[in-house]
Amino acid sequence: MTFKEAFEAMKHGAKVKLPGWNGYWCWDDDKKTIMIHCRPKDSDKGQGKVLDIRETQRVEYTFMHTQRDDWMIADEENCGVLGGQSTFGFDDAIRYLKRGLKVARKGWNGKGMYLFLCFPASIEPKAENVEIYSARQSIAIRTADSSIVVGWNASQTDMLAEDWVFVE
Repeated sequence: MTFKEAFEAMKHGAKVKLPGWNGYWCWDDDKKTIMIHCRPKDSDKGQGKVLDIRETQRVEYTFMHTQRDDWMIADEENCGVLGGQSTFGFDDAIRYLKRGLKVARKGWNGKGMYLFLCFPASIEPKAENVEIYSARQSIAIRTADSSIVVGWNASQTDMLAEDWVFVE
């Protein structure tokens, strides 16, 4: 739903969120404002779980969310603060990887598997008179047997999946 629709839903008592959010926004009728409910580690100051939107420290970041059209009703299944697990699509998974977070498919069979971003590095060969190679930024996967494979490639199923989750 659009933010306009989400805002109307909030005014009628709904809790709303975006994919990937572990928290939600809701309307406080007494204060006449939107209240942001989030995990302490996700809040601006790392404290308290509820923030008046007018007190956000990252105004541009907060306001940018109002331009999205993928708002949803937050509930006990899709919202971490309400006891569920937040899932999101591959587009968001890439965005979160670029921010340094680890992500995985909820449906992956291997225990402990996740993706992370590898940063560029120089590789110096042991032989003399050989040039230094530069490794570019890439996505790596930690496999079920704890080995790391650099240069993971997404399948079409991975790219179209909506069951991506955060890995702590």
